[in-house]
Amino acid sequence: MKAVYRTLMTLVITLVMLGVVLVLGASSGMSKNYGMLFSHVAKVGAALFLMFAFAYMPYEYFKKWSKLLLMSIVFLLFLTLVMGIAKKGASRWLNLGFVTFQPAEFAKLIIIIHLANLIERKGELIRDFKNGYIHVITWLFLVVGLIVIQPNLSTSILIMVTGFAMLYVAGARYKHLIITSMIVGAIGLVLLMSFTHSRERIYSFLGLAKEQTQSVNLQSYQSKVALGSGGLTGKGLGQSRQSDLFLPEAYGDFIYAILGEQFGFVGTVIVLLAYLALFALGVLISYKCPDMFGKMLGFGITLSITLNALVNAAVVSGAVPVTGITLPFISFGGTSILTFCIAIGIVINIALKFIKSRDVVAPNEILS
Repeated sequence: MKAVYRTLMTLVITLVMLGVVLVLGASSGMSKNYGMLFSHVAKVGAALFLMFAFAYMPYEYFKKWSKLLLMSIVFLLFLTLVMGIAKKGASRWLNLGFVTFQPAEFAKLIIIIHLANLIERKGELIRDFKNGYIHVITWLFLVVGLIVIQPNLSTSILIMVTGFAMLYVAGARYKHLIITSMIVGAIGLVLLMSFTHSRERIYSFLGLAKEQTQSVNLQSYQSKVALGSGGLTGKGLGQSRQSDLFLPEAYGDFIYAILGEQFGFVGTVIVLLAYLALFALGVLISYKCPDMFGKMLGFGITLSITLNALVNAAVVSGAVPVTGITLPFISFGGTSILTFCIAIGIVINIALKFIKSRDVVAPNEILS
């Protein structure tokens, strides 16, 4: 197990450092004085500090904080609807004066914590619709509903998929999951076609837009140009051309395209394999955890991270319509990288708990 969590840490730190290198190249067209890079490096430093801090913090503490954390994020999500900063037709950012962040990013982690706590508390009752299942999905629907009306459909879908997967692993009845999924899917389809921005993205993805290069999928079009120009092995580090304002916001949601341009098909596949390895390690840690809360927490976190990575790669390669999903640990953005590093710190602590229960290993071995 020592090798497992050390490999996990190595993967995460490598992805974070790769992100710094890619942000440097992707943001050069936007910020010649490298101000954006310095901002990202500062956020990376804070994120890594928090990762180590949460690796030391016993994950059991979150059982006590679960309800308070959930109520706090529900309040912040509601506040975002009332006084959030509107960007591109959606109010997803909240400015508290001293900090600006996306509450929905923190909601991804907090709802996993609360669901894991509820699943452990309900035990076998999770198979009972009235006394177990409905209590869990009510909180899931509440958080997702507040994110949907921002509107932020992509994040809502990922949270819902993660929540249903946790319930499936926990032993919820297939009948309950299938019926609920069908209802949610029908409502989701209606919402996708109701919001203007999501409808336009779907039309553009299906080729119904008049001009593909002038459509809302301009980023998707340019990202495919970047991936294609990278070929098998890429143009080389720092040789990106699409980041010179051809690909809007290349340093954010579409940084995977810059990865492909510089390191080619080989580089993109290696990074995807790194995320899949992270998922496998996280599942192994969860499986070895002695208590249900830790099992569900570790599984939910690693699944959420992996889904974010796969969806981001699918968007950049044009396999699915454009979303606002970041590439974990790599994309520019404070809220995203802070949340993901905190989350992986919790998974590391789950691994350390198992090790200490078997070998009585000190937490400072995390740095050895």
